[in-house]
Amino acid sequence: MKIAVFGGAGFLGSHVADVLTDEGHKVLIFDLKKTPYLKKGQVSIVGDMLDETVTNRAVKGCDVVYNFAGIADMDEAKKRPIDTIRNNIIGNAVLLEACRKNKVKRFIFASTLYVYSIGGSFYRSSKQACELIIENYREVYGLNFTVLRYGSLYGPRSGKDNWIYRALKQALTENKITRHGDGEELREYIHVHDAARLSAKVLENEYKNQYVMITGNQQIKIKDFLTMIREILQNKIKIEFKSVGSEEHYEITPYSFVPKFAKRIQGTNSVDLGQGILDLIGNIHREL
Repeated sequence: MKIAVFGGAGFLGSHVADVLTDEGHKVLIFDLKKTPYLKKGQVSIVGDMLDETVTNRAVKGCDVVYNFAGIADMDEAKKRPIDTIRNNIIGNAVLLEACRKNKVKRFIFASTLYVYSIGGSFYRSSKQACELIIENYREVYGLNFTVLRYGSLYGPRSGKDNWIYRALKQALTENKITRHGDGEELREYIHVHDAARLSAKVLENEYKNQYVMITGNQQIKIKDFLTMIREILQNKIKIEFKSVGSEEHYEITPYSFVPKFAKRIQGTNSVDLGQGILDLIGNIHREL
């Protein structure tokens, strides 16, 4: 199939594009910047999704379109509400319209577990709005979709908008990690390679017009996670917990709002959390 990956130069989008290419699909990557991860056979288009003409041209002839584009950092979204609405909601609507006009067979949208929450501020509400508009395009125009609700991702190609990346970089540059909260918060971290494989798996027919959760296989407390990092770094870093935290982040579970029910998808093999963190530490060390 011919598949367009919007936001394909970013953290998760670039990995999904790689998996799709490895599986034999013709992949077009659309982003505001040229992807530094371009693989043989992939096509890169630099453009703004808000530009209807350019977006329509990129989608033409595609069977499937993935959307990973927009503002993905929660704290950034809180500081830039208008930009978040413009890029996340309007941009997604422009892309949906292009898919409708070009008779795309499936639209796959990167959402978040925060749609279940009352936290998450403009980031959460922008994803909720997009999900509702996607449903409308299915109801009115028959555009098939799959909504992917991701948990906490980590791994290579992550950047400053990823908390694990920031924590590891702080550990390597300052010999400490600062965390807002008491460390009792629970997360289900998933390596980006596992998330990318599952994101490609949803091309199967059983995931058509479905909501799918992509998250880790087991929960871990933040304090235990940070202890593991400290041990990997030979107990040479200090861990600091600050009582004043962001009210936008959940502690135990994001589930307080009830949108459409989502299936949970898991792979048979997954990257070990400790090994994944060790590899990421190596990547960040080389960057520094």
